[in-house]
Amino acid sequence: MKKIEAIIKHFKLDEVRDALNKIGIQGMTVTEVKGFGRQKGHMEVYRGVEYEVKFLPKVKVEVAIPAEKLEQVITAIQENAKTGEIGDGKIFVSPVEEAVRIRTGERGKEAL
Repeated sequence: MKKIEAIIKHFKLDEVRDALNKIGIQGMTVTEVKGFGRQKGHMEVYRGVEYEVKFLPKVKVEVAIPAEKLEQVITAIQENAKTGEIGDGKIFVSPVEEAVRIRTGERGKEAL
C-alpha cells in the first residue's frame, strides 16, 4: 500500500477528485494548507498599502491506495492538477505498513 500526498492549487481540487473517482479511488482527505516553493509568495495591495504574501494558500490531498494503482493515481493527479504555471504543486509517495477499518476491523487493502 502507498500513501500519496499531493499539494495542489485549490481551484483544481474538483478535477482531481473526479479523476480519482473515475479510476476507483473511493476516499481522500483534503486539508487547506499554506506554503511556498519556487513561487516565493507575491505582492498584494490592501486599502492602498502594498504587502508581501509569503505563504500561498494550497490544498493537500491525501489518499491511501493499493501499490498496483500508484502510477495510475500519480498520472490522474498530475494531468488534472496541472495548469502549466509555476506553483502547480508536488506529489509525494510514502509506503503504508498497515491500514485498519475501525468499524469492521478489516486490514490491508480491504480496509481501503
